[in-house]
Amino acid sequence: MSATLVRETQAAYRRLRRFVPLGVLRSERDYRKAVAILDEIIDKVGQDETHPLADLAEALAMFIHSYEETHAKIREATGPEVLRSLMEEHGLTQSELPEIGSQGVVSEILSGERDLNIRQIRRLAKRFGVSPAIFIVP
Repeated sequence: MSATLVRETQAAYRRLRRFVPLGVLRSERDYRKAVAILDEIIDKVGQDETHPLADLAEALAMFIHSYEETHAKIREATGPEVLRSLMEEHGLTQSELPEIGSQGVVSEILSGERDLNIRQIRRLAKRFGVSPAIFIVP
């Protein structure tokens, strides 16, 4: 690579870095900026893997993923939170879950006043086609 090409590449890279946080994301600010730019790029690129910005989107996604792996603390959902999410997803009310018991029992479980028992967990897992493990937080 010639010295001229190296200088031109460095200049172009510096200009790009003013707008796009390429490289290891070291702060929440860099992370938020990278996510916002990635969203904009994805809006333009869509599913077109041959788009000129597709590689840039992939690179940003890798830097964002790396930052999240190090900094994002993802908490396990509780049994009641999982149940509430499944109810919303399937458009169910508390009275539409006979697997658990009465509407009052469902209400107590969702509010954390009562725990799901093994029988209820098995029935809910069967109804929603999920692993019973999702209702149990270690």
